[in-house]
Order: sequence, then structure tokens, then C-alpha cells
Amino acid sequence: MVIGIDMMGGDFAPMEAVKGVHLYLSAHNIPASLLLIGDKEKIETLLTEQHISSEKISIVHAEQVIGMHEHPTKALKEKKQSSIAIGFHLLATGKMDAFISAGNTGAMLVGALFSIKAVEGVIRPTISTIIPKANGGTGLLLDVGLNADCKPEQLNQFAIMGSVYAQLILGIEKPRVGLINVGEEEGKGNLLAQATYPLLKENKHINFAGNIEGRDVLMDKADVMVCEGFTGNIILKMAESLYDISHQRQVKDEYFERFNFENYGGTPVLGVAKPVIIGHGISGAKAFMNMIHLAQLMLEKEVMQRMKEALS
Repeated sequence: MVIGIDMMGGDFAPMEAVKGVHLYLSAHNIPASLLLIGDKEKIETLLTEQHISSEKISIVHAEQVIGMHEHPTKALKEKKQSSIAIGFHLLATGKMDAFISAGNTGAMLVGALFSIKAVEGVIRPTISTIIPKANGGTGLLLDVGLNADCKPEQLNQFAIMGSVYAQLILGIEKPRVGLINVGEEEGKGNLLAQATYPLLKENKHINFAGNIEGRDVLMDKADVMVCEGFTGNIILKMAESLYDISHQRQVKDEYFERFNFENYGGTPVLGVAKPVIIGHGISGAKAFMNMIHLAQLMLEKEVMQRMKEALS
């Protein structure tokens, strides 16, 4: 098992990525082999400074970096020697099994969609986020921005992929699927919601719980919540603000601390052939450690293969 890490992506690269590698190697009894992609001289210097030495680490030099604000497609075409471009080449050619970056989100999405392709049968891959529940549980929301506009068939697939992920990674034996809507009753909502409801209701591969409203997202009404990426991204950004506001106001509350993105690491792209995990641009060491751990779990539990089987 080889997990590749873009060491140059993110606002605090490569230092925080190196620290994250150190945390991961220290916290796991059987760590995966790590392929560090980036400026070899800088990475080696930081590894020495942090007293990190492991046979589980190897380095692939990348002389270019895709900036956070560069055009994704153009940057990938013009910067073939960037850490992200090299990472996807290694992933596509089987040199590594998963890829992580806190760099340019658009470039990571383009690379995932066009370098390693979607799982057979997937109309469009999706990205999800963890939603902390008020009762202490954990939910999954998807899509949260990759697909601003969707068709009912896509939401139906999101429900299947989200259910597999919730079972294998979140440990929810029979996840309840909820369709985000403006009312609980069948027949409510816009054209997309109205057309999606019967598909989810008839889908024997999921445990459909019906419509859920915005007030239910943080409650225990559903474990997997599906919507198009426009709505999902708004919910995601609002949820992130809860953590920011609680810190600004110095509110000490265990529940609000669960909204810290570093606890979960990054966002996996669901529906592509191999694990690709996208981190926040301000990711620190804890986030990198958790991204690596998530990639390891996804590989160990064969999440992508299980999704392919469920969709077939």
C-alpha cells in the first residue's frame, strides 16, 4: 500500500505536511508506505530538522508547484512537473494507490476526473463532507460542490456511494438516507427533488428515510444526506462558520469543536477508481495525518471496489 502526498500544496507547505507525516508514522502501528512528492531538497531538510527517518518514506522530486489561484486545467497542462501533475501520473500508472493534497482544489478535481477516471457506471463523481450530529453521531452530506447542477439519477447514485462510505468508514451498519428538501412530505420541493424522491424510494440498495429539512441536518434524522452541490456547498460553508464563530466568541463547547475540519482531514472524491483526498488550503499537521489515515482506511476496506459492486 503506497499513499502519495503532495508536499507542496497548501498555505503552510511543506512544513505542515512534513509534520503530518511525522504524526501519522508515530500514531500508527502498521503505517502505509508514503511517497512524498515535491521539492526534494526542501523535504529532506525538513525531515532532518524534524528528526524523521523511516523506511516507509520515499521522495519523488517535483520542480513545479500549481498555485492556489491558477486555472486548474491550464495549470495541469502547462506544469507537467508540478507535484499535483506528477502525483496523478503516479496514481494512474499504478506507482501509488491513493493521492492526497491540500493544494489547488480545482486541479485535484480535474486530475481525479481525467487521470484515473470514474468507477464504471458512475455518471459523475461527487465530494462529501462529515456532518457532526447534535446527539454525538456523525452524518455524511453529498454533494458539497463538485456538481452544482444534478439530475435525479445522479442523486440516486450519490445515495448509494454515500451509504457504502458510511458503512465502511463511519461504521454505520444500515445508514438512513435523507433527501434534503423544503418539506418532509412526498411531492415537496423543486423539480429535482420531486423527480429524485421516487428513485430513492424504489432503490433497494439503500435505506431511504424520506425528505429532511434544513433543521434536520444536524439532528438524527438521517445518516447520509443527498442534494445537488449548490445546496450542499452552502450548508458546508455555514457549518464551517459555526466553528469559526464559536472560537471568535471564545465559546468552549465540545460539540462545536467537532466542526474543526482538521479532525477529519480532507474530502474524498467518491466515484473515481482510486482514493483521492482533497484537503483544506490551511491544513495543518493534524489534518495531514488524518488525510493519510483516511486514505489507508479506504484502501484497507476496498471502498472503491465496494462502491463499484453496489452500483452494478
